[in-house]
Amino acid sequence: MAKPLPQRTYRAPCPGCGAPVEFRSAQSAFAVCSYCQSTVVRQGETLSRIGKMAELFEDYSPLQMMAAGRWQDKTFTLVGRLQYRGGSGVWTEWVALFDDASTAILGEDNGAYVFSWPAPAGRDLPDPAHLRIGNVTAIDGRSYTVSSSEDVALISAQGELPKLPPLNQTFPMVELRSADGEVLAIDYGMQPPQVTRGHAVQLDGLQLTGLRGESEKESAGRQFACPQCGAPVQVQLEASKSITCRSCNSLIDLSSGVGGELRHALQDEPVKPLIALGAAGQLQGVQWQVVGYQHRMGHEPGDDEHFGWEEYLLYNSKRGFAFLVDSSEGWSVVRPTTGAPVLSDTGKSVKYLGTTYQLQYSYEAETGYVAGEFYWPVQRGQKTFNRDFGSGKSLLSLEETPRERVWSSGSRIDSELVATAFGLEARRELLKRGDAGPTSGGGGSRIGGIGCGTLMLILFIILILFVLLRACDDNSGGGSRSSGGSFGGYSSGGGHK
Repeated sequence: MAKPLPQRTYRAPCPGCGAPVEFRSAQSAFAVCSYCQSTVVRQGETLSRIGKMAELFEDYSPLQMMAAGRWQDKTFTLVGRLQYRGGSGVWTEWVALFDDASTAILGEDNGAYVFSWPAPAGRDLPDPAHLRIGNVTAIDGRSYTVSSSEDVALISAQGELPKLPPLNQTFPMVELRSADGEVLAIDYGMQPPQVTRGHAVQLDGLQLTGLRGESEKESAGRQFACPQCGAPVQVQLEASKSITCRSCNSLIDLSSGVGGELRHALQDEPVKPLIALGAAGQLQGVQWQVVGYQHRMGHEPGDDEHFGWEEYLLYNSKRGFAFLVDSSEGWSVVRPTTGAPVLSDTGKSVKYLGTTYQLQYSYEAETGYVAGEFYWPVQRGQKTFNRDFGSGKSLLSLEETPRERVWSSGSRIDSELVATAFGLEARRELLKRGDAGPTSGGGGSRIGGIGCGTLMLILFIILILFVLLRACDDNSGGGSRSSGGSFGGYSSGGGHK
């Protein structure tokens, strides 16, 4: 098959400063001058200046303009960059120009990436207010579940752009997901609204060249003084949108960048994780580093008894993020899914990639303490409604807020694997939890994970207590009250972009 000939590049002087502005794609109607930041629009062979673009928010991404890669046997080059701000912080979409002159969007998605292409809607799109979280709708003959709906704004751009919403003006953006992992986004910032469809990709699968070097990221520096105590805070990851100060434990919001006013919240009761921040270990064949930690509390609706669990945010430069969850029932590793599992009409089961999972727990969750760095703007007191499903050792978790629905999938692992992975053999007893065998179905039972031997021991202890209580009843009219224990969930943190 013959290789496509290079397309014609259009170049003209910037109307603002006279520097050359290039258009490599015939589909690009807008560009940002790299010298004076003027926003120019292309009309035929003429460039007109329509304003000046704000400076880019430094997200410390490994991607950069003119980086090249390969996807589905086609080469591409990153020629444009759009930065948006929403309720979940700031995220970036990169415009990829392929060698056949088509364009696509390489965008961030829950700590990973999605490659998306323009697609027909196949119908008149509804008002965004009618696309409520969790609703199922058909677009172009396919079924999708609404996973996110929020007002966003374009805050900056760079390079060549096929679209350019008004700067700093909010507009709705809705994200839908299919059962087979397809992501569909509707951008209401353009008229008519624009639709893109895509699938998850891993950066190491794109054969990328021309990425930002480690030395460049280090020279840019991402250190600042804590707004509470003044101690230096060093940001390690390019995607971090929240971080805690190691000196005073304040939680600091980075969603507006480190150069602006830093919002922070005090945390007066520090919690020491069993696995230290910065620890490295191999789980499921991947080398991970612990970069964040959350302690979360939950309770079932109508029940005032609370249970707790911990979540460790793991990072790998090629695989993105995952969560190591420590609950009373055991350890598990989960990651946000790209697709949207299909709930049954009763909500008691869910089907995903051919497997049916049974509802185990439904509960309200709240973040009580955080440490380290996070790729979403985590907040102390952040609340979600969670549902956990199980099938053997496999897990699915649904975490909902009024503006977003996030699914995570994973599996249970034995505590011995955790101890070995992070070099904690000397503390293996502290890591032991419930048995990592298959989870129990049936929704609502909280004895899943208790082995037969443990259950027999508990029954024996109950029998002894019963005999003792009967003896006490002969001498007194007193009584006793026991409190039932609860186990934690499997839900992972993380937001839309």
